[in-house]
Amino acid sequence: MKKVLLISQNFYPEIGSAANRMKNIYELLKNKGYLVQVLTTEPSYPNKKTYEDASFWDDEDLNNDRHITRIPIRSRKYSGNSVSRLFYYLEMMWRMIFAILKDRQQYDVIFVSSPPIFVALAGLLAKWKFKNKLILDIRDLWPESLKGVGVFHHPFIMYIFSMIERILYRKADFIIINSLGFQDYIKKQLGPVSAEIVYLPNAARQCEMASQTVEKARNQVIYAGNLGRAQDVSLLKELAVKLSENDIGLTVIGYGVEKNQFYEFAQQNGLKNISFLSPTTRKKCLNLIGQSDVAIVTLKQKDVFHTVLPGKVIDYMTCKVPIVGSVSGFSKSLIEQEKVGLVSEGGSAADLFHNIIYLLKSKELRQEMSRNGEAYISKSFIWEKNIETLVDCIEK
Repeated sequence: MKKVLLISQNFYPEIGSAANRMKNIYELLKNKGYLVQVLTTEPSYPNKKTYEDASFWDDEDLNNDRHITRIPIRSRKYSGNSVSRLFYYLEMMWRMIFAILKDRQQYDVIFVSSPPIFVALAGLLAKWKFKNKLILDIRDLWPESLKGVGVFHHPFIMYIFSMIERILYRKADFIIINSLGFQDYIKKQLGPVSAEIVYLPNAARQCEMASQTVEKARNQVIYAGNLGRAQDVSLLKELAVKLSENDIGLTVIGYGVEKNQFYEFAQQNGLKNISFLSPTTRKKCLNLIGQSDVAIVTLKQKDVFHTVLPGKVIDYMTCKVPIVGSVSGFSKSLIEQEKVGLVSEGGSAADLFHNIIYLLKSKELRQEMSRNGEAYISKSFIWEKNIETLVDCIEK
């Protein structure tokens, strides 16, 4: 059976869709009989202190798995300083490269997940060293997304990032995307090359679908996930005020660089209807989402985010909760076509609030959207089915 080297910054027990994606790919490839070795970093997202809590280490098989190599990173990534982020990525890349150069095993396939592209560069080195196939997993259009959130501005740095991106696309044997919205952009960057673009979305496990049978709360709205520069936290602040004025509960299970300012805003404005919960395990998070009437997703109105399908959209459908969104492009089309939620046209707090009120007053519509979400997940977003797409790439 073939041996696979899986390289990723994020992995269990980290929270977030990236780590969950890599964990599922690892476990399901092992279940298919592949020999899989993981090269990742010590858990640090959103911060290292989170994982001092033993509840996050809830999988004994993975806790004691000798096929998982975790690299410590000394630099701090999650600060507002672009230079410190750059040093974090560079340190991660060099430590991964060093680990690859020391590795005396032989692999048939390299699977590397990006962003950041620095990790993908380590995967490219592994392709050259082991003289094998490279599967490049694109979870975000990096560095395009950096422009959208304003993390890096220097034209020369962005030029270098773009050059690296094109090299990676052209050297990969397969390019895996988690949103169909990425296809056109990548084809423009690629030009005439042989790499095959394959769609493998984030998804739910069958056991997660089966567990979603909880009773709904009354007039309870939830936001779960990253509160970063892409999520338009200023819009969420305005919405929180309107919800508070109308005695509608808002639960925020958030993390990210703008979480603290959102929390401070709620405290300063006396928004007592908001409950801020610390990041928790995926199982507990899904259970909390499932108890809510409506779930919120937001992204800034930037062209780069037109291609994105946030992981929380899939999680909300998994939990059978109707979605209210301020999103565009691929996400907007999916939510509207599958009739699993309402998307605001203007991207304003007033539009979001109007849609939330409309759903809270329409129990039958919420139930219909809940059924639609469950059906669509079962059809298109189940890991046990979708993993066959990756198996086909490995076996080609």
